[in-house]
Amino acid sequence: MSVRRAQGFPRGARLLRPAHYARVFDRALRSSDETLTVLARANRTGHARLGLAISKRCARGAVQRNRIKRLIRESFRIHRRGLPPLDFVVLCRRAAVDSSNETLRRSLDRHWQRLSRQWNRHRAT
Repeated sequence: MSVRRAQGFPRGARLLRPAHYARVFDRALRSSDETLTVLARANRTGHARLGLAISKRCARGAVQRNRIKRLIRESFRIHRRGLPPLDFVVLCRRAAVDSSNETLRRSLDRHWQRLSRQWNRHRAT
């Protein structure tokens, strides 16, 4: 089995329906910085799932949007097994367009850690 397949992004790891997104937007844990905002809400699937909301308002060109989405999916694939059972929705901020790939990766690493800690604290109460 290839590394890519082992760390794949299967259909079950994605938010596919508008209702899934609406549920996260309704009452979410939030983590923000200058480049990205990540929302998270517990799910009942037993594993983390990812949804992307990268708008044209944030990144005008398709090339820019696709680069940002590709980096987010890559980061999620790498961290997915260590993440709690949350539905994540990643939103872009304008600074993301001009940020380097490495800056976006570091930002996502911090968001995954921060939201995991928030979820653990929230669950403990």
